[in-house]
Amino acid sequence: MNTRTVFGACPHDCPDTCAMQVTVENERVIKVQGRAEHPNTHGALCTKVSRYPERTYHAERVLHPLKRVSKKTEAPRFEPVSWAQALADIAARLKALPDPQCIQPYSYAGTMGLIQGEAMAGRLWNALGAARLDRTICASAGGAGLAVTYGHKLGMHTRHFAGAKLIVIWGSNSITSNLHFWTYANQAKREGAKLICIDPRKTETADKCHQHIAVLPGTDGALALGLMHELIANGWLDQDYIDRHVDGWDELRAKALAWDPERVAATCGITADEVRGLARDYGDRDVMAAPAAIRLNYGMQRVRGGGNAVRLVALLPCLTGAWRHASGGMLLSASGWNAPFKNPDLERPDLLAGRQPRMVNMSTIGDALLQADPPIQAIVVYNSNPVAVAPESPKVVKGFQREDLFTVVLEHFMTDTADLADYVLPATTQLEHLDVHTSYGHTDVLMNHPAVAPLGEAKPNTQIFRELAAAMGLTDPCFSDTDEQLADQAFTADIDMAALRTQGWQPLPIAEAPFANGGFRTPNGRAQAGGADFVPNYESAQTTPALAARYPLAMISPPARNFLNSSFVNVKSLRDIEGEPIIEMHAADAAARQLADGARVAAFNDRGRYVATLKVSPRARPGVVNGLGVWWRKLGLDGTNVNEVTHQQLTDLGNAPAFYDCLVEVEAA
Repeated sequence: MNTRTVFGACPHDCPDTCAMQVTVENERVIKVQGRAEHPNTHGALCTKVSRYPERTYHAERVLHPLKRVSKKTEAPRFEPVSWAQALADIAARLKALPDPQCIQPYSYAGTMGLIQGEAMAGRLWNALGAARLDRTICASAGGAGLAVTYGHKLGMHTRHFAGAKLIVIWGSNSITSNLHFWTYANQAKREGAKLICIDPRKTETADKCHQHIAVLPGTDGALALGLMHELIANGWLDQDYIDRHVDGWDELRAKALAWDPERVAATCGITADEVRGLARDYGDRDVMAAPAAIRLNYGMQRVRGGGNAVRLVALLPCLTGAWRHASGGMLLSASGWNAPFKNPDLERPDLLAGRQPRMVNMSTIGDALLQADPPIQAIVVYNSNPVAVAPESPKVVKGFQREDLFTVVLEHFMTDTADLADYVLPATTQLEHLDVHTSYGHTDVLMNHPAVAPLGEAKPNTQIFRELAAAMGLTDPCFSDTDEQLADQAFTADIDMAALRTQGWQPLPIAEAPFANGGFRTPNGRAQAGGADFVPNYESAQTTPALAARYPLAMISPPARNFLNSSFVNVKSLRDIEGEPIIEMHAADAAARQLADGARVAAFNDRGRYVATLKVSPRARPGVVNGLGVWWRKLGLDGTNVNEVTHQQLTDLGNAPAFYDCLVEVEAA
């Protein structure tokens, strides 16, 4: 029996970026595990990625190129074609377009790898002068908030949360979406740390914390200002740190003093005592001896004021001096630490030769497909499933159903988006190709080695784009670079590629307490407080009372525990655990509508109607319903998912979607 072990890296959109150990027996993967020797993985994988062999060997895997033979408004029918036929036809269709800006790439984090993500794809789009994509759909509001405040997406080391004496888990269901952080938080808890969860939903993480504060969606910035009010009123400030390392303090102080606990309580839907108690827990301490740490996550920035909310929370450890200690501070994203080590020319921006193609925001792809001038005439989708994940999906579906839109999708499965393609091209999974990875949750870089040969006729993204470039007559030598060569080009010389290939990961040289003495990545090295303020939701009782009278419930759409965005939805064992699409509702709200647990219900507004099963649950706070996502539309109820009711309005910073800024009503379906 031929058995071997291959070292890999998890490709998914998760802060943990785990180092994997893949067991291959007779050229078939039989097991995927976390590597025990990797400090940030310590031998554990989430349930989803542990099932990766099931996903790779799935009976419904797309293994041959497919060409559409039905209309896009009909049930999808495809026929297999050869790679040569598919690439020749795709190349001819793209070359025939009068303006390359009418070609729209659409991709995101189906893989977070630098090679299979944008390395060769970016070269093709730059050489053609195709439209650019503003990749905003997940994290750009929070990223922009951090960039304004700290100069980049920077934060504390995950492992140092184990030494904190207070951990505020803000907008994060860490048990399900940040497993390895939770290990450190649990270690701190065992050693006496207090854990507080701030989240509209009573998550599995909130169950394990000492306190849960259930704010209304989109009010996190108001709570941060209220905490600042109490820090000022009680003298819980590190004035020396503020004077040395913070700009704009006087402006911020004046704003915070307007947010007393009573005002915050009325805005956030909590009590004034909760505001005072949280401020006391956070500020009334000798920070050097008892550090406080905040684990912020991206749920809270998916509202109109998401960027400013992140700014305000990020300033809290600056005001108390928590940054002086390795186990104090804040973490939303650590991806900025990678920036000096990544090669900015990997995607060859020089191939644009001075052209400035138009930019299309991926979060408003529904409107773009229906309204762009000149119109989008071709779209190439890879590493994403926009028909399921993009907001206001009725418009997204209508756009992809255009018969005059030429759509190419690189995929593993027939997703909602693949169902509307003209061509579906089979792509490899992480077990079948080479890649290199950075992380936004820790500060290691990792390498993924292919464990087995590609199944069927599947090809890596890089090879598909190489062959498409050749079919389009592009001859620049960069299109001949192998994946190994791309890996060598991905980083600066500071990364030891030989060691990375052998060990599978390399740590970046980052200070243990990175901002103990200031040194933020802003032009003057100081955190920037000026301009930060609370921004209310687009849709709420305060800002749109007439709309709230018709649609009185706020809906958020946090991820279902056993899916990752829209990945893994078609893995039967995981879908069986998840059950069916549900809407969680508080008992008082259900009783007011005469709705019973287990009933088939519809959440609706002027944009659409989402059908799911009602779960009357204490996980929902009064006035808020939780539509757990993101189900594929065709695997949901009535062919819908939660994005049926979300809108395409963008956030205050970062031009990101405001998924959790959404009013609905719920009735029996």
